[in-house]
Amino acid sequence: MLADSPPPAAASYDSGYKLLFSHAQVVEDLLRGFVAEDWVAELDFATLEKVAASYVSDDLREREDDIVWRLRHRGDWLYVYLLLEFQSSVDPWMALRIMVYTGLLYQDLIKSGEIGSQQKLPAVFPLVLYNGRRRWTAAREVSELIEPLPASLKPYHPAQRYFLLEEAALGDDELTDTENTVAGIIRLEASRAPADVRRAVSLLQKRLRGPQYASLRRAFAVWINRVVLRRLMPGQEIPEVKELQEIDTMLAETVEEWTRQWKADGLREGRQQGLQQGLQEGRQEGRQEGMQQGEAALLQKQLARRFGVLPAWVPERLAQASPAQLERWGLELLDAANLDDVFADGA
Repeated sequence: MLADSPPPAAASYDSGYKLLFSHAQVVEDLLRGFVAEDWVAELDFATLEKVAASYVSDDLREREDDIVWRLRHRGDWLYVYLLLEFQSSVDPWMALRIMVYTGLLYQDLIKSGEIGSQQKLPAVFPLVLYNGRRRWTAAREVSELIEPLPASLKPYHPAQRYFLLEEAALGDDELTDTENTVAGIIRLEASRAPADVRRAVSLLQKRLRGPQYASLRRAFAVWINRVVLRRLMPGQEIPEVKELQEIDTMLAETVEEWTRQWKADGLREGRQQGLQQGLQEGRQEGRQEGMQQGEAALLQKQLARRFGVLPAWVPERLAQASPAQLERWGLELLDAANLDDVFADGA
């Protein structure tokens, strides 16, 4: 969400995720299932409504990336600010960002006349949903980012905290609720094979039966098709579908063939390039080096197919890599949302 020009795969991931969390049922499941605080039971989920989130900061940079909902809590509006964080690295200034964005939300409510001069500002619950593999280490309270103040100055110390939902920190026991759509999203993100996707899709189909969920089913189908399956099967032609049932049928009919073909193509190309280089060298050492170059060339093609035009540092890094590094990066490619994720181990 923070990159100036994300690669196509990252953009699809970003927009697909936002589409899911633009449905009231997903937001309700997020709060009920993953915010274990007493006040959640007092929320009137029947009043959930999405708020247009278009704020303009003082330097005139528009923000339309985040999702804002509101619902009644004891008769008053509570605003839920969802910030979906797709970076592979942790933002150490997240607490400051949240404070600024909350201020922009308040400013917008005042400018629009939603809050009058005789009224108090509504409560805001900021929630950061982070799906990176690296553990979240950033401060969750803005006051932690500020140098300690003498006691007499502490009343002037800003204070705001955000709620963090870190997907990688959730255990299997926290994802057992088959009725919770957010648990379904996280299970799909953790899928390592098409069979895992089929199991998750089956649970979602049971949960989202009925015409009232037609739009949400389509949102899931688009996200799974354009993000989850392309992550698991890079380089394969995946037909567009619009329903979860079509996803399940497609996987049942073609996934084994896709997997065999992808593995065979990769093995064939790697061997061919390796053998060609080996014949030129005429020695075993040459053959091994050639196979390594072939693996690097294949991985470069897969990266380009997945993320588009590659920066210059990628071919250089692949050319200098060991066989173990190439193998590790090839595995990381299956799950990565962007190039930073592939090379996140720094090796």
